[in-house]
Amino acid sequence: MPAEALDPRGTREFASDVRQHLSKTPQRELHSKYLYDAVGTALFEVITLLPEYGLTRADERLLRTYADDIVNRLPSPVIVGELGSGSGRKTRWILESLSKRGYVLYYPIDVSGAALRACRNELAAIDSLHIVDLQGAYLDGLWELTQRRSAGDSLLILFLGSTIGNFERGPARQFLREVRALLSPGDTLLLGADLVKPVSQVLPAYDDPTGVTAAFNLNLLARMNRELGADFDLRCFRHEARYNEAERRIEMHLRSEVGQTVRIPAAEFTFTLRAGETIWTESSHKFGLAEIQELAQETGFCCVKQWVDAEWPFAESLFRVDRR
Repeated sequence: MPAEALDPRGTREFASDVRQHLSKTPQRELHSKYLYDAVGTALFEVITLLPEYGLTRADERLLRTYADDIVNRLPSPVIVGELGSGSGRKTRWILESLSKRGYVLYYPIDVSGAALRACRNELAAIDSLHIVDLQGAYLDGLWELTQRRSAGDSLLILFLGSTIGNFERGPARQFLREVRALLSPGDTLLLGADLVKPVSQVLPAYDDPTGVTAAFNLNLLARMNRELGADFDLRCFRHEARYNEAERRIEMHLRSEVGQTVRIPAAEFTFTLRAGETIWTESSHKFGLAEIQELAQETGFCCVKQWVDAEWPFAESLFRVDRR
C-alpha cells in the first residue's frame, strides 16, 4: 500500500469524496485525482508511451524545442513550482534551460507521494537544481510555496500535460482565478492544453487496444477496495471512453455490466448500480488557441506567447501577471 494511502486524514477525505460523488444522480461520479495512487501513477506513465497517446509526446516536443525561448521570456532569478508534477520527465527541459543561468529552486506539487519520489529520482542529476517537494492538492501546495518566497522572488508556475482539461470549463476558469490570486505582478504560468482534433485521432488515446487505459480506470475501483474496504468486483465493470461533441471533451466511464450492490465500509456507504449504469471518472476537455487567450484574459493574466505542436495539436501558453 502506498505511503500516502496510510494517512488517516487523506483516507477520511477520500471516503468523504467517494460518498458524496457516488451519491450523485442521475450520473454517479468519482474525482479524477483519485486515479493517481502508486498503481495508477505507474499505469499512467505507461499510457504516455503508447503510440495512440500523442499528447505527452507533443507536450515534451514543445518543451524540448522551445525551452530556451520560454526561459528567455522569464525574469531572473525565478523559482519554479509545478502543479501536478508527476514523474517530472517533461519538466526536465525547462529546468535544464534555467540551470544554465544558475541555481534553480523547484517545488513539485502532487497528491501522489509515489509521483514525487519518481520526480526527485528523474531530476536529481540536473546541475544547480534544488528540489523541495510538496505533497498535497494544487492550491494548498501553491499557497505553501508562496509563503516561502522572499521579497523580490519571481515565480514560474508550470501546469502541463493539459491537466486544465480535467476541469469543467467553468471550474477551470475559477481554478485559474484562484491561482492568479496567489501570484504577484511579474509571475508567470506556463499552461499546457490539448487542442481540438478529429475524433478518429483523439478517441483511441483514451481507449487503447492493449487495455492499459482500461486498467488505469479500473484501478480506481481496486483502490477503493484496498483503502476503503469496498467490495467492487472489477470483472463486472468495463472501461468506456466517449467523445462529447458539444462540450469538446473525452469522458472516461466505468460501466456496470450487471445490476449489483456495492458496499464501501470506510465511507459508510452502500449503493446499487443498474446494469448499464456508469460511473464517470474523468473528463479531458479540448481547446482552441483563441479560447486559451480568452481564458488568460478572463482570469487576470496576459497571454504572452503560444507554442503549438504540428504533429499532435497541442499548445504551451505563457501567461503573465501584469497587475495586482
